[in-house]
Amino acid sequence: MVQTHHFHLDAKGHSVTVNIDGGHRGAVELLVDGKETGRAEIQGGRPLILSGELPTDPPLPVSVRITPGPGTPRCIAVIDGAETVMSPRAF
Repeated sequence: MVQTHHFHLDAKGHSVTVNIDGGHRGAVELLVDGKETGRAEIQGGRPLILSGELPTDPPLPVSVRITPGPGTPRCIAVIDGAETVMSPRAF
């Protein structure tokens, strides 16, 4: 059975979401306000970093460190130098 995980964070009035598809060719995507801003294939349990921008004035960089496994994935967002653990989200 393929397991999909979703993580979410509201930051500075914007939505930051990470979707992790743990299938055979697993992938991770970063969405800002529902638009894909980053995507990568999962390479075993190796951590990944995806980057994007919050559409503020001026735009604010956001990066998310993703640890896909083993076990339950974990996501930490870094926005304006502050680290925040992203909450799992049920769909």
